[in-house]
Amino acid sequence: MSFRFRGGKNASSGMGVADHCKGTFLELQRKKAHRYVIFKIDEKKNEVVVEKTGKPAESYEDFTLALPENDCRYAIFDFDFVTSENCQKSKIFFIAWSPATSRIRAKMLYATSKDRLRHELDGVHYEIQATDPTEMELDVLKERVY
Repeated sequence: MSFRFRGGKNASSGMGVADHCKGTFLELQRKKAHRYVIFKIDEKKNEVVVEKTGKPAESYEDFTLALPENDCRYAIFDFDFVTSENCQKSKIFFIAWSPATSRIRAKMLYATSKDRLRHELDGVHYEIQATDPTEMELDVLKERVY
């Protein structure tokens, strides 16, 4: 006999991923409908859900200001840049935001659920784990793509 765990209150079980998460990601990836997407864990539903999207004209600063100061989130940011050959390019970053000041339970929950969400988001180029704002400054993204 085999058992499959789905959700539950145990922080180590990981969370499901709401269907609209992948759809919103595809809107960012294929249609450039969003500059960023912020995901949060809805503990009542036991799944990752879309919390906020940023309009295409929004900046990286707008994105970082949209993240909570003391709580964990996952995020996708569509980073546009110009190469040394003067070509316009775009790379998608997955950011696991886990501030040092967030609750230990939240850090555990987000750490154990990250791979499930990442698996759903096919087409991410880079991943950043950040525990304070300096670990995800714009220069960090630039260093990755250049």
